[in-house]
Amino acid sequence: MPVFQAGPNQAPEWCELEQFDIVELKPGETHVFPRTGHREKLIVGKGRCRVAYDLQEVDAPQGANLDLDSPHGRFEVLVIFEDTTLIRMAGRWGAETGGSGVFGGAEVADPRDGGDPVDYEKRTGFDNHYHDCDEYWIIFEGRGLAVSEGKQYEVGPGDCVATGMGFHHDLPRVHEPLRAVFFETTLEGQKRLGHLWNHTHGEAEPKAERI
Repeated sequence: MPVFQAGPNQAPEWCELEQFDIVELKPGETHVFPRTGHREKLIVGKGRCRVAYDLQEVDAPQGANLDLDSPHGRFEVLVIFEDTTLIRMAGRWGAETGGSGVFGGAEVADPRDGGDPVDYEKRTGFDNHYHDCDEYWIIFEGRGLAVSEGKQYEVGPGDCVATGMGFHHDLPRVHEPLRAVFFETTLEGQKRLGHLWNHTHGEAEPKAERI
């Protein structure tokens, strides 16, 4: 079950990302995220706001990527400067993680990429790849077709695609321009960063229990 939704007790047991929330705020609104995980991360999917956490305040524009270092801290959104979408993640990942941020997807006229070969139709330049860690895609805008563990899933706002270490995943179709957050959790094995391909980095060794 690699696709789950926001809220507690939705993620498969193997997931280090145990819960996520997508919150949309307008100017004049504020928000407090109650602490729910051992570790927490906040990413600004779009817009701009001011956030207090760990005894500091920061202006957080689109793409801002904030981590709680204190065991009892929380994120407090103090000011919204423009319509803003926030994605809060909570869980038990380790100190050494892969990347995280915001990405988009759209179909292109001449789709080409350097990923591993596939047997399904592709209309994007997204590459079929794997990681030395688990990866999560949290969609907050648009719709598309995700492939994970060799299965295809129609996904849209509010969906999280959870792919275990070593499993290939891809975004071959985008029905509506898509915006999402990606989070690569604890590095394992060779601890290589970034997208990995059989033809360049060696055969993937997926964790069979993470499905």
